[in-house]
Amino acid sequence: MRPVRVVGIADTDSYVKWSAALLGGAPRGWAVSLFILETPLVVSERQRATALAGSGMDAAAVRRGSFESFVASLAADPPDAVVIGARGPLVRVVARAVAENAPRAVMVTGLPGVAIPATRKALVYRSQCDLFVVHSHRERRAFTAVAEESGLVQDFALATLPFAAHAQDGSRASRSGGTDLVFAAQALVPRERAERLRVARLLVRAAEADPSRRVVVKVRGTKGEQQTHAERDAYPGLLAELGPLPQNLVVSSGPMQAALDEAEGLVTISSTAAIEALARGIPVIALDSFGVARELINEVFAESGLLGGDADVCARRFRHPAQGWPYDNYLHDRADDDWASRLSGLVRLRREGSLPARPARVRRGGRLRDAWERKIVLGSHDRSPAGVAALVVGVPLRVGLRALNRVRRALRGEDSAVSTQIALGIRDLATDPAE
Repeated sequence: MRPVRVVGIADTDSYVKWSAALLGGAPRGWAVSLFILETPLVVSERQRATALAGSGMDAAAVRRGSFESFVASLAADPPDAVVIGARGPLVRVVARAVAENAPRAVMVTGLPGVAIPATRKALVYRSQCDLFVVHSHRERRAFTAVAEESGLVQDFALATLPFAAHAQDGSRASRSGGTDLVFAAQALVPRERAERLRVARLLVRAAEADPSRRVVVKVRGTKGEQQTHAERDAYPGLLAELGPLPQNLVVSSGPMQAALDEAEGLVTISSTAAIEALARGIPVIALDSFGVARELINEVFAESGLLGGDADVCARRFRHPAQGWPYDNYLHDRADDDWASRLSGLVRLRREGSLPARPARVRRGGRLRDAWERKIVLGSHDRSPAGVAALVVGVPLRVGLRALNRVRRALRGEDSAVSTQIALGIRDLATDPAE
């Protein structure tokens, strides 16, 4: 039997890192490669190198190109499976293209980090994929429940969070013990400028509390580089506003793996880096200074024993997880993983010609809607006539919808039945798929 051939496709920093690590940990004998797709948020060459570091993915098996060249490669040399590592709107666009290739490849997708709480939106965007990879027993239960409640048919497979798997396989045994306090910055949380400024001041105080040990602010990108999530009020800028900084407070954009090599402990609000650290036996503080809430993406740490406040950070009172929490939350026995065996079964069905169909969700707007979504996610990298036409039609409609929504809010519900019908008609074509 010929080797299973799997192609990954990703664009942003976190998804390139996730895809490379997942494929880098594929069973021996599989032929894996990664296609980095040109989009407005595509990784820089520096981010690409950082994402690939320690992933197990051969850099020679990674190439970068346009959506058209990716589609052409599917037709010229069809793989057994495609791992689509991307934001939801882009997953939907890529999945449609993969499904149109005959015989189509098995489609696999997933999320690049902590995915609690599970959301319906994540499933809807990825509903055309055959297999949705989750990274903990808790995630599997949560997403299964959301799918059942929403009437969505989706198969889930378990994989140890790739970064955690490589951390367990790598340097834990050789690590001699670091002294750095590493802060894993996030673009989405906390959201408000005042809250982010509070964190910046906290990091300064932590550095001042012990000048003999470093505080490392680990960021995902440097100025001018794109990230999976748009970041406002990045920490380097906020820190610069605070005046002269302690010499032991530094900013790093290198690989998280390298930062953890020198870490005494890690501080974050809800970054997946916490799991990566715990997998290496490095203690963590899950900062709860802003509470524990869905919008902070930190509910998963509620009973972890890892929560701590500002004073804990300054005193470096790092925590190890509570007994029982790791197994259900990303640090399960790797023998529980079934993503590779599940994918192998689907590949067999494909080769036999009996892979079940996965049609795209039927939505109003038809081909124009499809062209609009492709144009939105690919931006200037989409030069198709259909994309240009969709933009000409869609932008005015979206502007009209937003204006209508403002009018509806001003009317405070008056004539709501009429305005709702108008809004629904516009929204079918004009809704921004990035929302």
